[in-house]
Amino acid sequence: MSDSVLDRGGAVREGEGLDAAAVTAWLEAQGVVLEGSAAVTQFAGGASNWTYRLEYANRDLILRRPPSGTKAKGAHDMGREYTVQSALRPIYPYVPNMVGFCSDVSVIGSEFYVMDRIAGIIPRKNLPPGMTLSPAQTRQLCRNMLDRLIALHRVDVRATPLEKLGKGSGYVQRQIDGWNARWAKVPTWNVLKFQDVQDWLKANMPNDVANGVIHNDWRFDNLVLSAEDPTQIIGVLDWEMATLGDPLMELGCVIAYWSQAGDDRIAQFMRRQPTHLPGMFTRREVVDYYLEHSGLKCDNWAFYEAYGLFRLAVIIQQIYYRYHHRQTHNPAFKPFWIMANYLGWRARRVIKKANH
Repeated sequence: MSDSVLDRGGAVREGEGLDAAAVTAWLEAQGVVLEGSAAVTQFAGGASNWTYRLEYANRDLILRRPPSGTKAKGAHDMGREYTVQSALRPIYPYVPNMVGFCSDVSVIGSEFYVMDRIAGIIPRKNLPPGMTLSPAQTRQLCRNMLDRLIALHRVDVRATPLEKLGKGSGYVQRQIDGWNARWAKVPTWNVLKFQDVQDWLKANMPNDVANGVIHNDWRFDNLVLSAEDPTQIIGVLDWEMATLGDPLMELGCVIAYWSQAGDDRIAQFMRRQPTHLPGMFTRREVVDYYLEHSGLKCDNWAFYEAYGLFRLAVIIQQIYYRYHHRQTHNPAFKPFWIMANYLGWRARRVIKKANH
């Protein structure tokens, strides 16, 4: 397949510049051998952390740093993200190779970490120009994506630093309490209250079904596909929210992002991955495949789906809150208030169906 379909960065956004010379000096001080100066580009996909590519003559690197402005407590922890990936890579080889973590905010104004770039295809809202998949290939890609997710959930973390990643049983309740608390901190006048959704989730919490490594942002646009065979997944990116927790809670989050063919216009506007293509699983097929191949049992799927939708609404509202208060100026965030309201409507629809 042509190199033109490989994922590449674009121009650095206004107000989000990177001091590449300072980064280069810091890397070299850590013993990283670099040739020439870095060509710097920025990836457009990041609504949370800012992600840059630093292309040297002898090394192709990725730098991640938190955004400016108000940040939720515990979010954008570069040190944690770096440590998780460093510990996970030996037992889950789809994690990028970590190069270094910088806690000295004087270097570029924030903490950051650097990793090797995995060259491949990242399927964002649409496939790259010039790339097509047959329905059979698309279906195989779906299976491979879910197989990688199931494999992650089965990773044995005993005797690794990942053992300390979670807090043990009670994950479901901690998530409901935590996302409720985050929602309360980011109100804006144009987003409706979600008290009915929050009350229903709190009243219908199941016990944890399992405890495993969960990525917590599992979407196609966080996966890297092989250029030789784009049904094969060669990398998994964006481990910011990874933890130990209930795999079915993660599956609910996967479904919240899954805009399928036939969905309404707002869902298609929000779509960040090519889940509308012929051959893609429906949301129901995703759930059925996962449950069949993971062996996990689910007695109340509506809870996990409503949770995923509410959690996504909170994430979107956290980003919109920064935009609303002029802490970020990325114009892509302007309609996020509409998305938050829409996700609340979707969650209410799931709940209503479950109650009848």
